[in-house]
Amino acid sequence: MSMIQHAFKPLVLRGKQLLPIVQGGMGVGVSAHRLAGAVAALGGVGTIASVDLRRMHPDLEEATARCRDKAAIEAANLTALDREIAAAREIAKGMGVVAVNVMRAVSQYADLVRQACRSGADAIVMGAGLPLDLPELTADHPDIALIPILSDARGVSVVLKRWMKKNRLPDAIVLEHPGWAGGHLGAANVAGTTDQRFDFEKIVPECLEAIRGLGLASEQIPLIPAGGIDTHDKVRRMMELGGSAVQVGTAFAVTAEGDAADAFKRVLMGASAEDIVEFTSCAGLPARAVATPWLSNYLKREEKLQGAAAREGGERQCTLKWDCLLQCGLRDKLAKFGQFCIDNQLAHAVKGDIAKGLFFRGKGTLPFGTEMRSVRELVEYLLADRRPLAV
Repeated sequence: MSMIQHAFKPLVLRGKQLLPIVQGGMGVGVSAHRLAGAVAALGGVGTIASVDLRRMHPDLEEATARCRDKAAIEAANLTALDREIAAAREIAKGMGVVAVNVMRAVSQYADLVRQACRSGADAIVMGAGLPLDLPELTADHPDIALIPILSDARGVSVVLKRWMKKNRLPDAIVLEHPGWAGGHLGAANVAGTTDQRFDFEKIVPECLEAIRGLGLASEQIPLIPAGGIDTHDKVRRMMELGGSAVQVGTAFAVTAEGDAADAFKRVLMGASAEDIVEFTSCAGLPARAVATPWLSNYLKREEKLQGAAAREGGERQCTLKWDCLLQCGLRDKLAKFGQFCIDNQLAHAVKGDIAKGLFFRGKGTLPFGTEMRSVRELVEYLLADRRPLAV
């Protein structure tokens, strides 16, 4: 496979020179081994989303579909993650980086980190909460790259100061703009996602200054802007600001190699700006998705459901016994959180069930509109401004 020629400096992780492109982690199963392996095979960073991967393996899903044994479900997810990493590495054939995205907000996050290390992942990417204990979790695997996802200079400073006390530095930091990214967002609430303090023109220089302020060279920790970066010109602008690479999610989700069903991809490709909405997830985080039938119906009932949770109060058990989140609005009756089972809705989406699925999507446009193109064509456009031939 020929290398992609471009004019940008390489992203360097653990001494390895890479294409300055990171494929964002998207669950449940939207970015699994096929997508991550394809991106890594080109020399970029391909990312497997670790959340509930048993859904991607018929034998594991059948064994746990009606299971109410939390330990068995978690064991199946670890088995699935091991399989996905092995399959992605086989596709990559030593090229690029195979990373695993782990949400800090999931209850199994520590086990997923340890499994990713044991299974041979090259990097751990962690968001949905401050990854303050990530160095301890990976202490037995000092060669694995650690990449937090953060959204402002304050968070970057907090993580750097804590990690420096443990003699560890992030190998890179993803700076995700909550006003543009898809899925869970790094703001305190929905209204805060558009705060100008998150703008790349502001946050990238601030983070570089924060790094230097701790006595570090700015180039020691590559910064990777993420969210709404959908053209070659935007990639170039991020590099000019001081970024070392960019992270892209939705545009990779709809590629031919994306692990989700084609029906899932058509929903994301067909969504207009007016179809994309923000709301509060059951994890208590702002989120962005396409207003498909399930989400539209839920949002009409949200106030009523949250009111019922406030009246009932108190903690209750997950009816499915999954307990997949550290905090769950539905399980714990947290009235300000979403009142739905996010795992179920995302699992419906990845299989293309428009009536029942929750379809996370970024706010920006897609480079090829409603055309489904390959990972290579997407990377060539973003890095080298080469548009594919018309079909």
